[in-house]
Amino acid sequence: MSISSNLTLELLNQPFLLEKRIELLLAIKKTGSINKAAKEVPMSYKAAWEAVEAMNNLSTTPIVIREIGGVGGGGTTLTKYGENLLTTYFLLKEEQRKFIENLNRITDLNTGSLKIIRRLSMQISARNQIIGIVEKISLGAVNAEVEIKLKSGNTIVSIITNSSVENLGLAIGDEVIAVIKSSNVLLSTQSNLKLSARNCLKGTIEEISLGAVNAEVVIHIGNEDKVVAVVTVNSVQNMNLKVGTEIDAVIKASDIMIGK
Repeated sequence: MSISSNLTLELLNQPFLLEKRIELLLAIKKTGSINKAAKEVPMSYKAAWEAVEAMNNLSTTPIVIREIGGVGGGGTTLTKYGENLLTTYFLLKEEQRKFIENLNRITDLNTGSLKIIRRLSMQISARNQIIGIVEKISLGAVNAEVEIKLKSGNTIVSIITNSSVENLGLAIGDEVIAVIKSSNVLLSTQSNLKLSARNCLKGTIEEISLGAVNAEVVIHIGNEDKVVAVVTVNSVQNMNLKVGTEIDAVIKASDIMIGK
């Protein structure tokens, strides 16, 4: 019996750099293609892009960028920041190896008594988890309006209870995660449309994944910030949505949760 451990780096209590994601980043660096990298890991092309989007959304600086056109026809590459992250990760990985090796050396698990402690970790199923900075908090009688500046430059407003503000210990300048279910993201191609929803994020459709009934639409809103909406296939067809279409992602303030 021996001690072993995987190395996972977290950001704002969210899994950020897992070993599977590190393998994907290494494959992207090697191949310059998300499709080829996904096959090397292996994982599906969709899962690979979701992992990349999750890392880019959580990071204050893009880790992976997609290059379009050019002599080589474009591709997917790591930013300098992404390459530095890999270097740092492997330095930490080596230190972790030494630590585990030392634990195994000084511990005799076969003759000792063990209490198995199971750590329960909760993963958030919401598709959209975007990092931002709290710019303003306006307290009301019951609820509070929290303004969050995203790295894309967009500002979104979330309405949560005053007690939630207190429990989270929210303050101006805090780094937080805006959590939004993809089913709560509405789409509009009419920029002049008057809506009651507080948040209207302008962007460009980057990807559309069609299912039997619903479709997943990925919208790039700037600086590698992306919002995913789930709408019906009929809506995609009726609105004539295509990759490259300029569109507004509309989100009610009450539909934006905050994590810290």
